[in-house]
Amino acid sequence: MRTYSLDDVHETRKRRDSWWTVYFVDPIACRVALVVANRTQITPNNLTVFSLVLGAASAVCLAAGELAAGALLFYLSFMIDCVDGKIARLKGTGTPFGLWLDYVGDRVRVVLCAAGLAYGQYERTGEVAYILLGAAVAVLDLFRYVNAPQMKRVHAAIRGERNAEEAPPDLVPAPREEDAEAPVPTGFLQRLNAFLARHRVRSHLISGIEFHAAVFVIAPLIGVVALIPVAAAASFLLLANEVFLVYRMWLFARRHGAAQESREHVLV
Repeated sequence: MRTYSLDDVHETRKRRDSWWTVYFVDPIACRVALVVANRTQITPNNLTVFSLVLGAASAVCLAAGELAAGALLFYLSFMIDCVDGKIARLKGTGTPFGLWLDYVGDRVRVVLCAAGLAYGQYERTGEVAYILLGAAVAVLDLFRYVNAPQMKRVHAAIRGERNAEEAPPDLVPAPREEDAEAPVPTGFLQRLNAFLARHRVRSHLISGIEFHAAVFVIAPLIGVVALIPVAAAASFLLLANEVFLVYRMWLFARRHGAAQESREHVLV
């Protein structure tokens, strides 16, 4: 049986990932994956199920008002969820069912923990605000995961149409000398994106992963006083990010439509 190195595990990391994963999860997850790969026969699906069990345990702790324990278990659940993907890519043992299980398991964990957090604090205080908080967290998370694949479908459909439309040779512009090399980033945003890319961090700094970390790890560790403010701030930032992504998709689709109309006009 092949013995894997830490460098082998590092090759399984995503090219760009959330900053929470890059800095606070991957350093541990990679070393756990190394042990799992070399010393056990545990499969990615086994890890996914274990991650879901930890997530359910986190929800129970949050419902019981044990916020620190709930936060720790949620972190461990997410960390193991990262390990299953690394093992699947490292050993080539991923399956279509495993993809489904991982996807659904993530949603179940968030819904359970949102419900547990809301119930525990409502039971303690009687404040309806915690019920609304739990519902908002669950709805936002589900919206993000419904929205993301739909946006990918739109982008894929537009790119498919572009590939299907072969422009006549006389309409294809001659290559320019300045296009031979990629331009060096000059603006602040371009330099920032290049810096983040070098460190494997995605350009959008608030995503579902950071949202989950804020609501289920950071806020509970700070204490009850931080639950609503931190969750509200994280929810606002996540919603703003989703609106921005939808806006970019709309611009992309509009530019494609305008370019298509222009080509049709030229051909006529």
